[in-house]
Amino acid sequence: MTSDEFDVIVIGGGPVGENAAGRTAAGGLRTALVEAERFGGECSYWACMPSKALLRPGHALAAAKRLPGVPVGDRLDAKAVLARRDEFTSHWDDAGQVQWAEGAGIVPIRGRGVVTGEREVTVDGRVLTARRAVVLATGSVPRLPSLTGLSEVPFWGSREATSAHEVPESLIVLGGGVVGVEMAQAWARLGSEVTLVISQDRPLAKFEDFVGEYVADGLREDGVVVHASAKTSSVSTVEGGVELKLADGTSIVGKHLLVATGRVPATSDLGLEAFELEAGKALPVDDTGRVSGVDWLYGCGDVTGRAPLTHQGKYAARAVGSAILADARDPEPWSVAVATADHAAVPQVVFTDPEVGFVGRTSAQAREAGLSVRVVDVDIAVAGSSLHGDGYRGKARMVVDEGTRTLVGVTFVGPDVAEMVHAATIAIVGEVTVDRLWHAVPSYPTISEVWLRLLEAYGL
Repeated sequence: MTSDEFDVIVIGGGPVGENAAGRTAAGGLRTALVEAERFGGECSYWACMPSKALLRPGHALAAAKRLPGVPVGDRLDAKAVLARRDEFTSHWDDAGQVQWAEGAGIVPIRGRGVVTGEREVTVDGRVLTARRAVVLATGSVPRLPSLTGLSEVPFWGSREATSAHEVPESLIVLGGGVVGVEMAQAWARLGSEVTLVISQDRPLAKFEDFVGEYVADGLREDGVVVHASAKTSSVSTVEGGVELKLADGTSIVGKHLLVATGRVPATSDLGLEAFELEAGKALPVDDTGRVSGVDWLYGCGDVTGRAPLTHQGKYAARAVGSAILADARDPEPWSVAVATADHAAVPQVVFTDPEVGFVGRTSAQAREAGLSVRVVDVDIAVAGSSLHGDGYRGKARMVVDEGTRTLVGVTFVGPDVAEMVHAATIAIVGEVTVDRLWHAVPSYPTISEVWLRLLEAYGL
């Protein structure tokens, strides 16, 4: 091979692209990893890591306040919180990520990659060729609402919200999804006056109905003003900030506006039109990540629209790498070369206080899938939760397919429930029956004892 010839070319150097490239490089294939901005991607610098670094100190303070006898103050040290956040982003320097790639046998190439021919990628005028495959892992970009005046007003996206170096005096958050609720709580706990505006009757509307109610209560306890079922009409610049007007005549003024109304696959400007693929839309892929109609092109992560979560994208990337190594055409459903879990076993955590942990199907989704559904709800009120903090409030839901007596969905909401999700994920992926699950005895006294209460409520 020449210096511009590779076995595999991966476009997109975030966690998803890194996993795909790492897999093929470890398998002996000469692999290039192309990145237009920072190696490490959105998650490392503007999403998962900085957002959780902003949230965790507030959670720790709130948890300490729930325990009598623990000496705590009333406010966070915002300067220290932001400094720790900067450490987790490596101060937005990707030298460490480049070093990792090179150590893994990957050839990092900085620049914007465009697919310009069959197995051909052009990076700022440099033409690269791939003997086996091209992989697209370019992630997603913000979706902006159709809102009068938005194009004329300075506003934050998720990047600005996670990388700001001063606590805003006041912040209007537009959007009740994961980014909206997490950033609303993070900045409220750091001292900002936050207003959350959502179009649905509750935040996190795609989750089980009770989830949004718990999260909204948690936000209000932190001083966040929540406008639910609100239709926005316009936004404009006013002295000292921005003004958001609602359809009912309500006017909301804040120093900054955060627009968090979702994301779309980043498939524009990649040259896909030449292969009869629609730019700006999700890539149509099978479970190996192979793009429909283009035998040598693969996609993984947010670009596929399947499960836009970092952990799920990394899982799909490992499947893509394995599929390329084996030239897998129709592998077994649960082999390492397919992303089978994307269909019905996707876990997700929302890092608010209370936390939300969910995996599988909601009760509504299970019914839509034609399953014979039984829903079991219990409050999280066990010895472990009582010890965890005074006034602990939480809820758990178990969705059972009565045809097979297996779990198809589990939701937890409450302080520190995130670490309970993986047990539910294993039960769903393993198709463990409730009768067998009865013998998985939860340790006492832990919050996990809620599993026993769920099964007792089911009737075991």
